[in-house]
Amino acid sequence: MNQKLIRQAQELQKQMLKLQQELETAVVEGSAGGGAVKAVVTGKLKVQSVTISPEVASGGDVDMLQDLVTAAINDGLEKAQGLAAQRMSALTGGLKIPGLM
Repeated sequence: MNQKLIRQAQELQKQMLKLQQELETAVVEGSAGGGAVKAVVTGKLKVQSVTISPEVASGGDVDMLQDLVTAAINDGLEKAQGLAAQRMSALTGGLKIPGLM
């Protein structure tokens, strides 16, 4: 029985490493202002890029632009967290294991 449990733990560890590698290369896109500002975020919650449409950038309303950039990044981060949670849930069968993500 112990050997079976050890093998299961080792398999789960391998799958966790694979999941972490997949999340490093996975990307999601957050947006705000109807797509006027977009943020690309990795599954590891790193912002890769921010794109601002020329129309918004030349508008002169700096406060609005800052709000749109913040909203786009937050949208991307939420999507990336959702992706990580979804993949983790698939790996653990929906079981929430403390310390894993």
